[in-house]
Amino acid sequence: MTVRKGWVVACAVVGSGVSFVLVLVVGVYVVAGNIVNGVGGGSVGLAKGAVPAAYQTLVQKWGNLCPALNPALLAAQLYQESGFNPNAKSPAAAEGIAQFIPGTWATHGVDGDGDGRRDVWDPDDAIPSAASYDCELAKYVRTVPGNATHNMLAAYNAGADAVIRYGGVPPYAETRNYVKTITTLEKSFAAPVTRVDPSEQAATAISYAQSKLGTPYLWGGEGTAAQGGRFDCSGLTRAAYGSAGIALPRVANDQYNAGPHPKREELLPGDLVFFSDDLTNSRAIRHVGIYVGGGYMIDAPRTGAVIRFDPIDTPDYFGATRVTEDGAKALPIAV
Repeated sequence: MTVRKGWVVACAVVGSGVSFVLVLVVGVYVVAGNIVNGVGGGSVGLAKGAVPAAYQTLVQKWGNLCPALNPALLAAQLYQESGFNPNAKSPAAAEGIAQFIPGTWATHGVDGDGDGRRDVWDPDDAIPSAASYDCELAKYVRTVPGNATHNMLAAYNAGADAVIRYGGVPPYAETRNYVKTITTLEKSFAAPVTRVDPSEQAATAISYAQSKLGTPYLWGGEGTAAQGGRFDCSGLTRAAYGSAGIALPRVANDQYNAGPHPKREELLPGDLVFFSDDLTNSRAIRHVGIYVGGGYMIDAPRTGAVIRFDPIDTPDYFGATRVTEDGAKALPIAV
């Protein structure tokens, strides 16, 4: 697993100033905390914009290479390893979007685009190679009891021999955490086919955000005493869910991966809503707020403004995330 740095994301203006009655959220966040759980769901399709457009076709194609793999799972691996950065290089000399070490690349790298070269820095080669390597491992451990996908991921982390020796996922904390992390992140990259479960922590998060209405915006603000209790957009959402016991990443485009993605018509109070100038790429997200119902969110919009209610139905609306505790825990560590 690669520990990687976070990205700095701006909090730009969303919508215009509105006069809005505070009663909107009175009772709404109570409903969010008590709504009856539905049935979650997912598919091998990719959530809108979850994978940068430049790589979406590759991930969709190669993610279906074998039964143990699917596009959302492959996307989760690439995100975990490099954040879709084709130029990533780790202290352990892992290279490229799929973070191959040189020895593994020499053996398992493939010429995905058929140009006669196997280039670890070229996603057209590296993404097919990642899928091919996954499926090769899945084939190697195919007779091992248990979940084929879990065994494949365990082999990726600990080696196929360890999976065979233990008859399944080895009892290594790192390996078990890797399997859980990737399969949890998979839910964030998959296009849901049914309504996703409501967040149990939504009520607390909305209540916190509501208590900060009228607080002046501060770029980089996290609500500390030294900052006068001020926030920027992702600082506010992070603090709101932190008050509910969920630790979100610091920046908006990573917060997008903290759970599954409900459709616009399925939004519930407490969902995080995101905005971007590039509606094909979640890595370009630049603003986030907390949905409260009625087409409105609480957000920290920009310098010179205060935390307030704003409409979400604007041309730069990107999508939403229903935050889950497991989803937040699965996100890469920002250092």
